[in-house]
Amino acid sequence: MRIDLHAHSTASDGTDTPAQLVANAAAVGLDAVAITDHDTTAGWAEAAAALTSIQPSGLRLVRGAELSCESPDGRGGRCTVHVLAYLFDPESEAVVAEHARSRADRRVRLHRMAGMMAADGFPIDPDALLGALPEDSTAGRPHLATALMRAGVVGSVGEAFSRFLGSAGGYYVAMKKTPVLDAIEMITAAGGVTVLAHAFAHRRGPTVTAEVIADLAAAGLAGVEVDHPDHEPAVRDELRAIAGRLDLLITGSSDYHGSNKTVRLGQETTAPEMLDALAERAKGVDVLVG
Repeated sequence: MRIDLHAHSTASDGTDTPAQLVANAAAVGLDAVAITDHDTTAGWAEAAAALTSIQPSGLRLVRGAELSCESPDGRGGRCTVHVLAYLFDPESEAVVAEHARSRADRRVRLHRMAGMMAADGFPIDPDALLGALPEDSTAGRPHLATALMRAGVVGSVGEAFSRFLGSAGGYYVAMKKTPVLDAIEMITAAGGVTVLAHAFAHRRGPTVTAEVIADLAAAGLAGVEVDHPDHEPAVRDELRAIAGRLDLLITGSSDYHGSNKTVRLGQETTAPEMLDALAERAKGVDVLVG
């Protein structure tokens, strides 16, 4: 079986609609795909409805989200981590409130970044940029990067991040992230299961230590995303060993964003027994089958 447990749609910063994501998963021969948009479940209903039109039938849909969190880094500082939350109750009051807070903060942040660029003469309209995004979607830097591409300022999303929008760029604005222990507690209380995404993707910036992962496991973290496009072979071996010592589930995922990234849907995959274990632990919602 081929299972990809980390993919984004237009409900956040992907370029496939939720329905297209499901259709594309079937087209590339996946047996299961997870929709994990940033801080929102807005794409769940459309993705679920799209299952009915998939032929041949049988594709499994794992509903989830990716949470942007802040964590101790294990070296006396703090860093950003991302938590994949699967099969939680989307009506949980705590989840709804935190998702709404994060989405609102993201919109303010994106408007400010776009405004800074417009003030410096870039052909960007902050109001038009935000106005084009549905209120229940998650605004992110890739939306500004895409606008810069359309304006001919950059040739790719990656170039926009490296020149302007990354943490070292002149137009970067920080956002308030969910404390990672709060995120794990919130999702667990909502019947969901949590997996630490691309934990040792060092090229993205500072990462946590193995000791921090152990602390998160003690707090209820269920798994670690080991096979990810940003993990080199040695890093995968290291994370797999950590997961083994801590009895954590091991997942693999593409982190697909459509044309916003060069990775392919299904480029990295998860073993079937790991998805079964995730589903068995979850009490929020079920895996859907087309």
